[in-house]
Amino acid sequence: MLEMELLYEQARQMRSVLVENRRALHQMPELGMDLPRTTAFVEEKLRALGLEPRRVGGGVTACIGPQHGPVFLLRGDMDALEMREESGLPFAACGPCAHTCGHDLHTAMLLGAAALLKNHEKELPGRVKLMFQPAEENLKGAAAMVAAGILQDPPVDAALALHVFPGPMHVGTLAWREGPALASSDSFRILVKGKAGHGAIPQNAVDPINIAAHILLALQEVNAREVDPQDPLVLTVCTIHGGQLHNAIPEMVEMKGSIRAFSNENRALARRRLVEICQGVAASFRGSCEVEFLAGVASLHNQPELARELAGYTARIADRMEQLPRQMGSEDFAEVTQQVPSVFMGIGAGGPEEIYNRAGSHHPAIVFNEDVLPLGAAVLAGCAANWLLAHA
Repeated sequence: MLEMELLYEQARQMRSVLVENRRALHQMPELGMDLPRTTAFVEEKLRALGLEPRRVGGGVTACIGPQHGPVFLLRGDMDALEMREESGLPFAACGPCAHTCGHDLHTAMLLGAAALLKNHEKELPGRVKLMFQPAEENLKGAAAMVAAGILQDPPVDAALALHVFPGPMHVGTLAWREGPALASSDSFRILVKGKAGHGAIPQNAVDPINIAAHILLALQEVNAREVDPQDPLVLTVCTIHGGQLHNAIPEMVEMKGSIRAFSNENRALARRRLVEICQGVAASFRGSCEVEFLAGVASLHNQPELARELAGYTARIADRMEQLPRQMGSEDFAEVTQQVPSVFMGIGAGGPEEIYNRAGSHHPAIVFNEDVLPLGAAVLAGCAANWLLAHA
């Protein structure tokens, strides 16, 4: 066994490098699948460790360990959000993008884990595969890397991802759970088509606003009457846009929303019923309707046995272990969890000080506690190494 305490002590000795890397990444926020500066930075740091990085599906990967034995994957997402930073930090990003979800910390922690694992490479009975992922925020990056073969060559046997949480989850806290943790997400666009006309003579028009209103109400029946209430589903219409004049019936109305579910069965049901209800209601009022799914990601499930095993390793260096609340929010690491046994954990990046509690994730003023960096690096490296040793 590779002692978690030893790895944590070695990670603490690397703190200045972890912070330096994090701040460099923090000042080069990039969006979506196009992360030229970030990927170049990651590749440079991996080569400096003696690794051979390669591009896969818009991201970067590298392997540590011998060319035999089991394979454990570690994921770190790299993309930022489109907003101007208002943290007031001396290393704050300038420009229209900012790392307000903590992906810069994820990338820095994974680089730290790579350094720890490289130092112990001779003790590994298998390989650790690194997955530096783009486009988590738009839920496209993991699917792109999976499609490009990140889980193959060599085939991955198990996987882990960490996500920082600010504010009340203080540094030293790890959150985990077995089974469903985060919901699937399917965003949709509904285009209701009618016939334009004057508001004073509605009989000569087909009112898409009226059709949209009936669609909105009819969709509520999917939640209320068509799914088991013990297996949550959320189908929400969030925008309705149509018309410009107070006395003119428009030709079209656009509606947008999302579907969230934990089970693949409910996800498939909701997608199918959305189309059926929208088209059926529109036809009954003499209109028509087109439904387009804009983006989607599966639900995220933690494999129970793996979750218990990794939590056992992590508990050796964490100050506190708590249950990760099941949430209807989404994370595209789900695309990995759908393919191989995987675990998604939360790691505290907050603290009692006011600066860490004034704003939450995806807020321009958020500040993360950099003391999380050594712990995160040690958790990633330690879980991967000890899983390999236990399953070789």
